[in-house]
Amino acid sequence: METSARTGRPHVTARTAAVWAVLRRELQRQDGRELTVLDVGGGTGGFAVPLAEAGHRVTVIDASPDALAALTRRAADAGVADRIRAVQGDGDALATLVEPGSADLVLCHSVIEVVDDPSGVVSAIATALRPGGAVSVLVAGRAAAILGRAVNGHLRAAAALVTDPAGRAGPRDTLLRRYDADTAGELLTAAGLQVEETHGVRVIADLLPATVLEEDPQAVLELEIELSARAPFRDIASQLHLFARKS
Repeated sequence: METSARTGRPHVTARTAAVWAVLRRELQRQDGRELTVLDVGGGTGGFAVPLAEAGHRVTVIDASPDALAALTRRAADAGVADRIRAVQGDGDALATLVEPGSADLVLCHSVIEVVDDPSGVVSAIATALRPGGAVSVLVAGRAAAILGRAVNGHLRAAAALVTDPAGRAGPRDTLLRRYDADTAGELLTAAGLQVEETHGVRVIADLLPATVLEEDPQAVLELEIELSARAPFRDIASQLHLFARKS
């Protein structure tokens, strides 16, 4: 994800369009108010820098010092170094890194599937949010992983994903768990969060050859957005995006 320092807007791609569409609506809902944003696992700032460019203050928590160093450089290049704070730490330690009730918006993208205690992380997010604050959660989808392995001939791995309670393909799987819309939603509601929207992310973007993506990227982006909230397409996306709020 690249960003424009001149406009403060992300150069949206088909792989991130559904997420940015939801985030833009939330920013518009806030009617220009400066938000305190927490980006858990935010890495090099693909979301943090555009949000800072839009006038918000962002704290990025990530376990990788190299990623945070790249974030710091990126923020400086974009002229928003004063709006971004980098904190080294992992998701499981979130409760010790953030003040309760301090965030208006939390991003937690591609984190829940790799932490030791997903329920603890989501509970810490709920604690970090102010009343009325929102969280954007992005998780790996089980259905897409099953289909991907099956069509590539890895039938035993696909079968393991179907039956494994956590949605793993075996002990060598790099992810600890995968979700469907129901199981991801249950994780958030158990922490007292109300799920407002669920979308598929990378519904078709991961399926198309590079030549198609390059030939008409706008058409791909528009189709990705159109399918992101429609069943059954939403449910076979590579990732699921849930947007929830603390009442």
